[in-house]
Amino acid sequence: MPYPRPKNEVERLQALKNYAVLDTPPEQELDDLTQLASYICDAPIALISLVDETRQWFKAKVGIEAPETPRDIAFCTHAILQSELFVVPDALDDDRFIHNPLVTTDPKIRFYAGAQLVTPAGHSLGTLCVIDRKPRELSRSQVDALKTLANQVIAHLELRHLTYRLERTNQEQANLITKLQQAARHINMLEDIIPICSSCKKIHNGKGDWQPMEDYISAHSDTRFSHGICPECAKKIYPDYCEPKAP
Repeated sequence: MPYPRPKNEVERLQALKNYAVLDTPPEQELDDLTQLASYICDAPIALISLVDETRQWFKAKVGIEAPETPRDIAFCTHAILQSELFVVPDALDDDRFIHNPLVTTDPKIRFYAGAQLVTPAGHSLGTLCVIDRKPRELSRSQVDALKTLANQVIAHLELRHLTYRLERTNQEQANLITKLQQAARHINMLEDIIPICSSCKKIHNGKGDWQPMEDYISAHSDTRFSHGICPECAKKIYPDYCEPKAP
């Protein structure tokens, strides 16, 4: 079933995704605000409804068990298009909803009032709404209270979002520090490797020169050298003196 969409639908959906709140566990603060809306407006049903691409998902709810409903039948689909409180006094007298399954079957909605949850950037994520099974109106004080509670909901979502971003930034920084530490260990390991010529055995001093091994070691330590010749080299250099003589 077709349904109306905001002009900034793409940006709105991205904002909702960025808040990382969909399909998250209940939160006491939001449950309390929803319960308070139900009490102040004397409504058996109250919801914090977030309008996703194909559904409205309930972050908090009073008087209803369903976790979500399809977006094409959601009253909140129409509410997020409004700049003020969206009120349906009697769904059976409204051509938009008279045949809606939420009206003709459970929960048998007759009255609906939804206050938009608008982010500081101007994106409507959903509503704080109250619902009744009989036609009615809200008093002026109830209207004001519902709007105030909606502001508190978005303030909580904004704080939650900022906390999430801070935690993510801290995690990214921790990951970067770990990578830097690993790189430092790798550099230290490379510093312990001495480049030595495989032919003449001279050592590269890191300044563009190749030094005899004795000079390099003397420059980097207090070691002193004395010279001799090993048996293997002696056989190669002085074979006549090293070969065993015939009896």
